Amino acid sequence: MRILGTKQTSAPPATLHATSADFCRIFEDDMDRLYRLSLLLTANPELAEKCFVRGLEDSKGGNPVFKEWAQSWARRTIISSAIRMIEPRPNNVSDRVTRDLDRLPRELVAVLGLQAFDRFVFVMSVLEGYSDRDCKLLLDCSTSDIVRARAHALRHLGPLTETAGKADNRGATLATVMCPPFPASA
Repeated sequence: MRILGTKQTSAPPATLHATSADFCRIFEDDMDRLYRLSLLLTANPELAEKCFVRGLEDSKGGNPVFKEWAQSWARRTIISSAIRMIEPRPNNVSDRVTRDLDRLPRELVAVLGLQAFDRFVFVMSVLEGYSDRDCKLLLDCSTSDIVRARAHALRHLGPLTETAGKADNRGATLATVMCPPFPASA
C-alpha cells in the first residue's frame, strides 16, 4: 500500500552497530597502534599480546556499539583488559621492564620505566586523552590519585620531551614522537 507516494523497498536497513567483522578489520588495520597501547600499559611483550587478543575478543563479543564508536571502543577494551591483567593501584611499587628494551624507541622505554599506576594514568590521560573522571572510574581511585600520578609521570618524562622538541626543531612532544608505527622487529 502506498501512502503519500512512498514506496516500500526490500533493501535491509543499514546496520548502525559495529559487527564482529568491523572489529576484526579495526584490529587488523590498527594493529601497530593497538599493540603499542597494550605494550605501554602492560610493560611486558607477552602480556601485551594477551591483552591485544582479549581486547579483540571483548570487542567482538561485547555489547553493541555504534559503528562510529568502534575504534574508540577497541582502544577502551584494550585499556580495560590491561587494567584487569595488571591491577594498577596508587602507591603500589611494581616491577619495571628491563629486558628486550634495546630494540624499542627510547620514548617507549621511558614510559615503560614508570611505575604501573603512573604509566596507566599517563597513557590513558595524556596519550589517549581520557578525562580525569574517566581515568578515576576505570582505575577505581580518586581524582587526586590521577592528578598526582600524571604529575609524577610528566616530571619523570619531562627531560625526554624537552630533548625531543630540540632534536627535531618542530616542537615534538612525547605523544607525537610515539605515533609512528611500532617497529616490526619488536
